[in-house]
Formats: sequence, C-alpha cells, structure tokens
Amino acid sequence: MTSSGNTSAFLLLLTVVFLSWRVCHGGRILVIPLEGSHWVNMDIMIKALHSQGHSVDVIRTDKSWYIKDDSLHYKAITIPVTTAFNHDFINPILRKIIAIERGKSLLMSFMSLQMEMFKAMFDVHGMMCNMATTMFEDEKLMSSLKAKKYDLVLTDPAWGAGILLAHALKLPLVYNVRWTTSGEGHLGIAPSPLSYVPMTGSGLTDKMTFMQRVKNLLFFAIWEAQDRFLVQPQYQAVCDKYFGPDVKYNDLLQGADLWLMRVDFVFEFPRPTMPNVIYIGGFQSKPSKPLPTYLEEFVQSSGDHGFIIMSLGTFVNEIPDDMTNKIAAAFAELPQKVIWRYKGKRPTTLGNNTLLVDWMPQNDLLGHPKIKLFVAHGGTNGVQEAMYHGVPVVGLPLFFDQYDNLLRLQERGAGKIITLAKVDKDDNFLKAIKEVLNEPSYRMNMQRLSRLHRDQPIKPMDNALFWIEFVMRHKGAAHLKAQSYRMSWYSYYSVDVMLFFMATFAVIIFAITMFFRLVCFAKCLKRKKETTKQIKNK
Repeated sequence: MTSSGNTSAFLLLLTVVFLSWRVCHGGRILVIPLEGSHWVNMDIMIKALHSQGHSVDVIRTDKSWYIKDDSLHYKAITIPVTTAFNHDFINPILRKIIAIERGKSLLMSFMSLQMEMFKAMFDVHGMMCNMATTMFEDEKLMSSLKAKKYDLVLTDPAWGAGILLAHALKLPLVYNVRWTTSGEGHLGIAPSPLSYVPMTGSGLTDKMTFMQRVKNLLFFAIWEAQDRFLVQPQYQAVCDKYFGPDVKYNDLLQGADLWLMRVDFVFEFPRPTMPNVIYIGGFQSKPSKPLPTYLEEFVQSSGDHGFIIMSLGTFVNEIPDDMTNKIAAAFAELPQKVIWRYKGKRPTTLGNNTLLVDWMPQNDLLGHPKIKLFVAHGGTNGVQEAMYHGVPVVGLPLFFDQYDNLLRLQERGAGKIITLAKVDKDDNFLKAIKEVLNEPSYRMNMQRLSRLHRDQPIKPMDNALFWIEFVMRHKGAAHLKAQSYRMSWYSYYSVDVMLFFMATFAVIIFAITMFFRLVCFAKCLKRKKETTKQIKNK
C-alpha cells in the first residue's frame, strides 16, 4: 500500500473513532416545547444539540400544529389529547382581538382584551395540565421515560407540562425562556423593582413618571391576579394529585437549574438578574444565504429603491378584508418592491410591486443588501432577526408581548409602531412606512444596535450549547441557584426580621418606660413616707 493510501486509511479510521466517541459520549435530552414561533427557535436549538452528538427526544401531541412526528435530528414521543394549541384554538381568539383593538372606546377595548386574554390563558394552561395528567396516568410511558435515563429536560416554561415532567423524572431542568406560566421570565426569578422594570402590556419603558409608575403597579396586579387565580391553581392541582401537597408548583417553576433567556441587554431594558440566567438573545439569527431564484429576480427588479418584507408571524393567516385592502393600497403607492407573507383572500387593491407568498426565507431576506424595511407584528424572533441584520421596523402589534417588543425598538429610534386601530385611518400606515424609509436615523440606529448585538466574545448559540452541556456534565447547576425561591414571602422581604426589630424596640421602650415609672413610683413613695413621718413628728 502506498504512503498516501496509508494516510487515507488512517484518517478514515481516526474519523470513525472520533464519530464513535461523540455518539458514545453524547447526552440524552428530553424536550417539551411550545407550538408556533416558540417551536421554530426550539427546533433550531435541537438541531444544534443534535450536531453536537446528543440524542434528543421531543414530546408532542397527536394534534401538534408545528412539531412533526418524523425528523432527522430528534425522535418524537406523541401524547394523545382531546384539545390542543393550534389554528382551531388561536384563530377565533385572533379575530376577537382584532375586532376589540379596532373598537372605539379605549377603556372598553382594554377591559375586553384583558378578559379575552384571561380566558385564553386559562384554557391553554388547562390543556397543558390535561396533557401532564395523561402522561402521568400512562404507566408504560413513564416507565419508558425513566428507563431512558435522560441527562436533563429542556423546556419552554411558558407552558408548565415540562416543569412537572422534570420533577416527576427527577431530572435537571433547563429553560429556553422568554415567558413563564406566570409572565415575563425575569419576574419569576430576579428582583424586579416596579419603579423601572416595565410590566408586559403596560406599554412603558424603564423611564417612568409618577403616573406611569402607578400604571405599572396596576399591570403588575393584573398579572399577579391572573397567575394566582387562573394559572397556578390548575398546575398546583396536578402537583397535589401526583406529588403531594408539600410540592408547590411555584417552587418547581423557580427552581430550574438554568434559564437560557432569549434576549440580551441591547434589546431589553437593563434590570437585575441572577447567576443562572444566561442571555442568548438572537441565537437563532445567522448570516443570510442566497435566495431562491424567483425571489432573487424579484428583489433585483427593485433597482435602487430596494424592497420591503411584511410578515405577521406564524399565528396570523388572515386579517379583515378592509384592513388588507388598506395595507395593499399603501404598498402600491411605494416605489419599493414588497414581499408579503399572507395566506388570506387576495386584496383587490394589490399593486404590481407586491408579491404575496405563503412562506418566505425571512432571515435570508433580512440579510439581503437591497432590504429597506421590515413590516412585522413584533414577535421576539422577528425583532431579533431584524436587529441582527440592522433592518428598521414598522410594527403592527396584535397581542401579548408584541407591542412591548416593538416599543424597545421604537424607544431606541430603530422602529415605529402603528396600532391596528390606526392602520386604516388617515393613511397612517403609509405615513409610518414613508417616515421610516425616508428618515436615515431609523436605519442608522438599527445598524448601531446590530453592531452592539454582534459584538460578543462568544456567539449566543455557542453560549447556549456550553451551558446545556455544563448542566449535563455536573448533573445540574445548584451552585448558581439563589435560595430565594425556597423562602416564604415574609422571609424574602425580611418582614419577620423587621417585626423582630420592632418588637425588640418596643420591649426596650417598654422596659425603659417601666423602669422610669418604677423609679418615679419609688421616689413618690419615699416622699410620701417622709411627709407622713414629718406630720407625725409635729
């Protein structure tokens, strides 16, 4: 055999040994994800874990919306359910929300939106509790999961089924998190002073006036009421049934080993955090790839004007016809080409410059040199990708955190928000687009955010992978967890200590008072005796 042949054989053997070592030493990870856009970014993380040699199992329902049964990078475990979070559930809610948003009375719209969101949250978490109950009642399934000896559970805590399952299997728990069942992730683990930490839905920044702080406190009360009366009781009922009343759901939620937070402080307002919160904002963002031929030809036909893309995310397939026609008419007046992800009825006012598509490679379009503007609903994935590529945003928020996400861009001069109630009035939509297109500061500010976001010592995805594997190597990360979640509220806020000091102070004051009263009494008694004695002597 020639020298080159020996070298090739050696390299082949070395490759086989290396790959075998990776397979043998890869971990076993159980993933309980969310549906919709949450699954999109979880799937990206699962692919990265698989590429590192880890074996991944994903729990899904038999009515799953996005999570497929077959995949090259994970194995699916399917749970039968009667109801699930899918288009059948979300579409009626979206129609109601859009109708409410376009209502005339601001106060009535706010109250109606809160009631609608309360009902939706109650129903969603009820589904999750039913799913958890189905799993715990299936002895064959639970025995199978225990036999696989997973290294950890990776879940999105906006749903609580993964939290409960991790406790049942006694496994380390890692979150891919922006939201928990009780609200924004930081609220569940870190100190959150309401004087400068705005609540989701409040529409506030970290710079608040007195009345805005009053508003922020009211929104905090709303979130607390939703969590305490609608969400936690459902999960606690499952804990009581399968783990016993001593196991508190809120302790399980707060007790995760690691919180992989899908934001960074280029995007988020600065606030207190904790040692086991790892920031991976933009981990799903990546350099753009070449576009499909038909899209490349379309964007190149835009010339020097460039192009705009519009997407309202994974949840929204259609919006009211009159609103659609208003948006299409606005696009038709622009010199730019427009790519609009939309599956509804074709607008009658659609211009020749606008291309409707069922799907588009959003990241690749945002990274194209001719991109000028992103019209978006304000989901976390979309705004993070826009920030990564430095593309300014006109936002059309629909519900939940979307307004707050867009507000963070608007506050930094990188985007502009237009509410649904104003889209079809006085050409507001067209004016907003022209303002962001024609005012250079929007693009300059977003590109500045992009430079800050990219200027990191380690890529967000690499950071996420390191810490997941860290938890696997060390069987958890107990040394990073503060004990605050194990403390009662009165201990956490040192109410008992303050009461002790107050009681001690009161006892000291009482003792001093009694001492002086006794001294005074003794003196008075002595004087009385002396006076009596003097009277007798006389």
